[in-house]
Amino acid sequence: MSAPAERAAAPTAAPTAASVARADAERAENRKPVILAVDDDPQVLRAVRRDLRSAYGDRYRVLGASSAADALKILDSLDERGHDPALFLVDQRMPDVTGVEFLLEAVSRFPDARRVLLTAYAETDAAITAINRVRLDYYLLKPWDPPHERLFPVLDDLLSDWLATYRPAYDGIIVAGHLVSPGTHAVRDFFTRNGQPFRFLNVERDPEALTVIAAAQPDAALPLVRFPDGTVLSAPTDTELAQRLGLATTASRPHYECVIVGAGPAGLAAGVYAASEGLSTLMLDSRAPGGQAGTSSLIENYLGFPSGLSGGDLTRRATIQASRFGAEILHPVEVVSLTRDDPAKILTLADGTEISAETVLLATGVSYNRLDAPGADRFEGAGLYYGAATTESSACISQHVFIVGGANSAGQAAVHFAKYAARVTILVRAQSLDASMSRYLIDEIDRTPNIEVRVRTTVVSLAGDEHLERITLHDADTGEDREIPARFMFTFIGARPHTDWLAGVVERDDHDFVLTGSDLIANGGELPAEWSLERAPYPLETSVPGVFAAGDVRAHSVKRVASGVGEGAMAVSLIHRYRSMG
Repeated sequence: MSAPAERAAAPTAAPTAASVARADAERAENRKPVILAVDDDPQVLRAVRRDLRSAYGDRYRVLGASSAADALKILDSLDERGHDPALFLVDQRMPDVTGVEFLLEAVSRFPDARRVLLTAYAETDAAITAINRVRLDYYLLKPWDPPHERLFPVLDDLLSDWLATYRPAYDGIIVAGHLVSPGTHAVRDFFTRNGQPFRFLNVERDPEALTVIAAAQPDAALPLVRFPDGTVLSAPTDTELAQRLGLATTASRPHYECVIVGAGPAGLAAGVYAASEGLSTLMLDSRAPGGQAGTSSLIENYLGFPSGLSGGDLTRRATIQASRFGAEILHPVEVVSLTRDDPAKILTLADGTEISAETVLLATGVSYNRLDAPGADRFEGAGLYYGAATTESSACISQHVFIVGGANSAGQAAVHFAKYAARVTILVRAQSLDASMSRYLIDEIDRTPNIEVRVRTTVVSLAGDEHLERITLHDADTGEDREIPARFMFTFIGARPHTDWLAGVVERDDHDFVLTGSDLIANGGELPAEWSLERAPYPLETSVPGVFAAGDVRAHSVKRVASGVGEGAMAVSLIHRYRSMG
């Protein structure tokens, strides 16, 4: 019996243009970040998905689940495919598990997704529990009509925050350098402060760094920065990076009604109010908007943000807001002198450019004091950092991190680095943290198992070869000095104002903070010799009429983000008074 003849395979139909277009559209849809809505009420779920798709369907893939179990299956599928949820919108009262319980599981898998709880009425206790347990970003009441007023503005902000830190498959700027190096730190810090995404390659471990090195000139120095068009910069300065990124560093006009020097919280608040009230406004910053507060990993006691917000988020929102009202923001631009040409004031920049101003607001903030110990200068940027330096977070994974200082900034940094480091040790000169740190931070430190606090302890010296390797600590109670291994140390001790360029122009106190208002009047009621008006200085006004100071740079100011914002807004009101009355 002969073997049966093989049948010819049925011809495969050639794909049509329509089927190809559908496949491309499906792939594009699947690449979108996901918004997941979870509600056991079918009618509510349909309404949520309808509203979400109408506002975000062009940028996000909107998925829905009628139970926590179904939602977890969706998360499993997203995880398997490497897809990123951007936001969870979850009903609190579901029959199988509560919304908070679901979010606990969801954020353990996708910790960067934003979290919104949906409730039928104001369940304050549930909201507070969610804030404490899952870092809830917002809670909304049903119904949310009209959505363009009660739903979309909230989600717009949350999704904008998520996008600012979202890192999809990367084809952007690459920085190649040594993991611990002053030059590499400076470049990474510049990009981080300016909200510019980049990918870092450690030349000692990442083979891909060799391709960046090969594209550079033979004598190029590290760090190297490669841009998407293939251009490679060798050990670039802030100015070179700013030019390459297209940051504005040149004013559009020679004279402004209000020039603000410094773009921290006080300067940004002043920029928003001055520009929104019609003043031609110029903001100048020597590095990037945000100042010291901009490097904070999480500000939890700022009014209106019960889950807290990062300094970067606050800075980004405020910068967009000021620009929207018409304020010009130039950075990195350094102001080197202020001179009087009454009634105008002349600001001279480091490149020799002069800018004329009717009024000036000094909001240059402060920097942390330098550590007074042998080796500190040598290892700055190579293991020793002043401020939070969140740029170095990934470098601290599984390391032992030391935090020097006992105020809120030190506490915030300790909690932040505890998420990455194996161990965090806070070194405090005082007997305890109680006198200098907010209670909520002390409680959080107590709850964090990998944070320890060493009181009555100071840093005696730093040692190492190319980077920090060892520190010597002095115990004031025992009188003993002990050398221990250390690769990362962040200091938050005291503060010094950026006012050297104002010497001989405006009056300062013994610590170089700017004197304003009643602080300028001597005990006998005498005004400063350089004061040229019959009236007394306005609050926040310096010894030069029309020059004001706000925020941390001002003598006797309250060193808090909220007070800086308040003083910035108040300064604009006083600037209006000066312009109308002199």
